[in-house]
Amino acid sequence: MMQPSHAAVRRSPYGACLIIGPYNYPLMLCLEPLIGAIAAGNATLLKPSELTPATAAFLEKRIPAYLTAEACRVVTGGVEVSQALLATQWDFIYFTGSPRVGRIVAKAAAEHLTPTALELGGKAPAVVLSSADVGEAARRIVNAKALNVGQTCIAPDYVLVDRSQHTALVAALTAEMRAMFGDEPHASPDLGRMCTVGHFDRMAKLLAESGGTQRRGGSAPP
Repeated sequence: MMQPSHAAVRRSPYGACLIIGPYNYPLMLCLEPLIGAIAAGNATLLKPSELTPATAAFLEKRIPAYLTAEACRVVTGGVEVSQALLATQWDFIYFTGSPRVGRIVAKAAAEHLTPTALELGGKAPAVVLSSADVGEAARRIVNAKALNVGQTCIAPDYVLVDRSQHTALVAALTAEMRAMFGDEPHASPDLGRMCTVGHFDRMAKLLAESGGTQRRGGSAPP
């Protein structure tokens, strides 16, 4: 009906892309989107997290050894740098981080109708049914939660358990924690560390104010 016209799919780069990396996997979650952006033909500006300065310095030093400035530039700095970058018009913005900051990024992008990819954290419950193998469930929950000491967007942050399994699950979780990390988890070489003192203090405060009963854990190091 529309002859002699025809349809075609044409894949084109977006153009200038901004990548803002997170603190929890500061190397991987900077390089993965960077690889995709470069492979698709985009020019990229990479902003690593200021909470992981050693990784940021590494990327700032090493990337220019392999990519020209026309392909990728690395900019480091704190919140004020991120704000300045977001005030600039981009062709695409890729952000990994919290929903709170994600809203800021989305609002800034909307000013220029810039397309975005927002990889944000969220709630990740674990569900244990009455038919579950409690030992296996405990092993998987502790393993998933302890990965990167919980600093993972899909780490289970609460458990919904059938009443019939509650007592057994608590006992199994306690035993699994001890088996993996000993009586003082903070001294275990197999347990990661939180990114900053501020993150650690926030978690300690949440635990102290939770109103719950602490069934397992060690002392908090100063």
